[in-house]
Amino acid sequence: MIELRHRDDWRLDLAFGGDTFNTAVYLARLGRGNGLTVDYATALGEDPYSAAMRAAFTREGVGLSLVRTVAGRVPGLYAIRTDASGERTFFYWRREAAARAMFDGPEGEALARSLQGYDWLYFSGITLSILGDEARLTLFAALDAARARGARVAFDPNYRPHGWSEPAAARAVMSEALRRSDLALPTLPDEKSLFGDADAEACVKRLTKLGVREIAVKDSGAPALVHDETHHAHVPAFSVAKIVDTTAAGDAFNAGYLRARIKGGSPLEAASAGHRLAAAVVGHPGAIIPASAMPRLD
Repeated sequence: MIELRHRDDWRLDLAFGGDTFNTAVYLARLGRGNGLTVDYATALGEDPYSAAMRAAFTREGVGLSLVRTVAGRVPGLYAIRTDASGERTFFYWRREAAARAMFDGPEGEALARSLQGYDWLYFSGITLSILGDEARLTLFAALDAARARGARVAFDPNYRPHGWSEPAAARAVMSEALRRSDLALPTLPDEKSLFGDADAEACVKRLTKLGVREIAVKDSGAPALVHDETHHAHVPAFSVAKIVDTTAAGDAFNAGYLRARIKGGSPLEAASAGHRLAAAVVGHPGAIIPASAMPRLD
């Protein structure tokens, strides 16, 4: 989406962001020079902002081969306001966003089929919230086919109530997504809100019943609970001198985690890497920090 970040009440900076896009950018940066390549599946329009987004993808090393063009559509837009503690509030305008149509029609079905050629696939609850019912089924079928070929699927539920008609609909769709996920990266306050989980342990128990084998439960600056067949431990976050903007902290954690797991690190090492990147991100305004501010995770 187009990101508008308030400098003050009347002046704004324009950038690009969105939960899966943020993760894709950070993962691409972390993958430079070590054989990890990232493509981003979405749809854009034919407008100047869509053209600028494509250029931004290219600058960040995010591949364009999965980006559809949908005539008559434009990118979604959101504004960020932050309070004195750096906590953010989002306001969205995305009803006509081209990304809503990414899996629609024959071209969308072809896009979904092309996902089968990847080793890892990552998506979020916001991905699901912007898709229609048929498009979700198209995506789920593509995930099933990719897993049958040996791909691993990572999913961040990232529940945002305004994106859903009612909580029950979100619970049903999220559960279907989790049944197709090898790795879940939930955020505890979201899971409490949507599923009523009392704590991270309850969240892990529910997700394992759905068949998820690896789980990292994020909880803002608190330790993350990491669980798989051989690990069950809390991994502490890194202290931050000053929190400027918490936008994309969870997305950055996911990128650090995924990069470590893809490169052979353990889940505990992956959570530590995720925390380190998130700590750097919250020290800067906006979703995407300067490349020069990226921490070393090795």
